[in-house]
Amino acid sequence: MKPRDIALAVAVAAVWGVNFVVIDIGLDHFPPLLFSALRFLLAAFPAVLFVGRPPARWRWVIAVALALGVTKFSLLFAGMAAGMPAGLSSLVLQSQAVFTMVFAVLLLRERPGRRQLAGLAVAALGIGVVAVRLGGGGLPAGAFGLVLGAAVAWGLSNVATRRAAPTDMLRFMVWVSAVAAAPLAVLSLLVEGPAADLAALRAIDPAAAGVLIFVALVATLAGFGAWGALIRRYGATTVAPFSMLVPVFGIASAALVLGEPVHLTDVAGGVLVVGGVLLGALRPGRPVDTRAPAAGPLDRVAA
Repeated sequence: MKPRDIALAVAVAAVWGVNFVVIDIGLDHFPPLLFSALRFLLAAFPAVLFVGRPPARWRWVIAVALALGVTKFSLLFAGMAAGMPAGLSSLVLQSQAVFTMVFAVLLLRERPGRRQLAGLAVAALGIGVVAVRLGGGGLPAGAFGLVLGAAVAWGLSNVATRRAAPTDMLRFMVWVSAVAAAPLAVLSLLVEGPAADLAALRAIDPAAAGVLIFVALVATLAGFGAWGALIRRYGATTVAPFSMLVPVFGIASAALVLGEPVHLTDVAGGVLVVGGVLLGALRPGRPVDTRAPAAGPLDRVAA
């Protein structure tokens, strides 16, 4: 990769890592479901009016919108609102690679190699090490379960994205956002209530507006657009490992900005999760197919 593109890949990973801190701040302004609905609404409009038709079949746009936009982000935001630390959330979400492989075997009949299976086992062990702090260790079990459920939903959406094989990841994400916004808004009204939603909307200040702009336009549209361009240029095998920097930036920024403590078990579990994902992703000696569809960005990225 050219130095300029390496810098771009690192910058995207940094944005996605810092995004967890921004989400944590946003949850002080909005109920979780409303926050997610506003994120996708802003990511979709007015962009959806100018990007043309979806670059994939509608059934896959809807499937990814429900799995990724509605389920994954609802669970993630709810988990963080319930007390899951921002930095640790960025790490636990990387377990989506494990669930992606499981769903790919069950639904796509893929056959993982020994290296991938070993990586899956190592990553799963890492999540187990992180989970040691549940309950008595200051980590809410329910919040941890919600974020882990978000990783499961992300894995399912990865499989749907692979089947969709969108030719333009940015345009695909705009349409996914457009489809996801409406059911999230309805869920917010039903679960969080019109009064809470209206109060949050009335209380929007520059800080809340900045949070929405960052998560919708910077992390979602600009981030996926740049990542998709790198995937098309170099192939998923070359670019995807850079996403392992996301929890590094996530944990570091959460410690610096939010003052979140970093526990030894978090570090040990993080090394195992990242190492396991990389073990399964890196395939020495195999040429990179730069013609691979731009579905790769959803395989190993953050919120």
